Amino acid sequence: MPKQIPKDELEAILAIVAAHPAGVQAGAIHEELESTIQPRMLQRRLALLVEQNRLIAEGRGRGRWYRLPGIVDEPRASEEDDTPVAFGEVYPPISPEGAAIRQAVRDSVQNRMPVGYNRAFLDAYRPNETFYLPAQTRRHLLAIGHSPDGQRPAGTYARQIYDRLLIDLSWNSSRLEGNTYSLLETERLLELGESAEGKDALEAQMILNHKAAIELLVEQADLVGFNRYTLLNLHALLSENLLADPAACGRLRTIAVEIHGTVFHPLAVPQLIEEAFQQVLDTAAAIYDPFEQAFFVMAHLPYLQPFEDVNKRVSRLAANIPLIRRNLSPLSFVDVTERAYVDGILGVYELNRVELLHDVFVWAYERSCARYSAVRKSLGQPDPFRLRYRDLLAEVVADVVRSRNDKKNAAAYIQQMARQRVNQEDVMRFIEIAETELMSLHEGNIARYRLRPSEYTAWRETWK
Repeated sequence: MPKQIPKDELEAILAIVAAHPAGVQAGAIHEELESTIQPRMLQRRLALLVEQNRLIAEGRGRGRWYRLPGIVDEPRASEEDDTPVAFGEVYPPISPEGAAIRQAVRDSVQNRMPVGYNRAFLDAYRPNETFYLPAQTRRHLLAIGHSPDGQRPAGTYARQIYDRLLIDLSWNSSRLEGNTYSLLETERLLELGESAEGKDALEAQMILNHKAAIELLVEQADLVGFNRYTLLNLHALLSENLLADPAACGRLRTIAVEIHGTVFHPLAVPQLIEEAFQQVLDTAAAIYDPFEQAFFVMAHLPYLQPFEDVNKRVSRLAANIPLIRRNLSPLSFVDVTERAYVDGILGVYELNRVELLHDVFVWAYERSCARYSAVRKSLGQPDPFRLRYRDLLAEVVADVVRSRNDKKNAAAYIQQMARQRVNQEDVMRFIEIAETELMSLHEGNIARYRLRPSEYTAWRETWK
């Protein structure tokens, strides 16, 4: 029988790691332990805590760091080779159920059982009786998402923050599909119609399609809903000029489709797709709670795959319908990585489990509310990534302003600095944060970057 590890030893290790929010290495943990645990024994204890999802590990060998579960996910090796997933991958805090789902869907495809569409998963849902989001969660989301415009006409709040929402949601939703446009490049495309140099035309089309779809949701907030008109037109706008068959835009599919990277096989019979699509719409329309509505369509629309392509994009924008109509803070998927989102969706596809997608949804809404909502809530410890690059971020922002760079030159400069002075695995996140800092710059926060009012005023003329 294996020797039982004393519980107090594990708790002592966890207490030391908790005292180092930015992370701590095994050597430092060993020095702080009062017991006489040998280094190799400590490594086994740490490995066990990581396996139990009680600790997060980053890096390899002597460069390995440990931290409590939070918003930074551990690097993981792919099943095919030894290439690690990006260091410092942003990942929401997840429940034990969510962690189990993540582990299951990250197993190699060969080890996962092929499954087809399970109509019983949809049939089992009873509006206002079944809830994917617990009552406490729905109350929490309402508390952070409500706005002073709650009693005003539908879409009032979204119109007030429209410029920011348009850029954020277009960029984040496109980014979740692998689009490589930066935040500043997206802003330039949407505001000036200028495509980024060296980028595929399909990427620009994807972003512009998001703009048109968001305009529909905001401008017709009093008309859109969970009905065929809204969903079919959302798909037509989001898929314009992106499908091999232009006639498939805004129409339910009549062909079988395959989804890369999963063992899930969607429905292939057109009549059954039509029936299930109408059932999804009717069920969503009958749900009273706006957050439950949003989450239901975010799970069931991609699961059904009613269109030849662009299903997830439709679901992400459709999730905003009840939020925009009720003048709640919209959901723009700020800081959500493609990996976290896909893991949650795969849990629905392959296991009919929503817990991991639930964790991603709640965290994503909290992040969005931090940007839009009148109610600001703390998201816990300061972001370790921002702390790590605090001085460089300030330097880059200040250089852009003092050089009076416009958006195009600023994007190029940020990318250059990131590739020269940032760890390779952190480059893309650094670029995103630096661009966000620039777009959020105003008279009230320029002192943070040691900028003079005259420098800021001169730069704004160029920036506009």
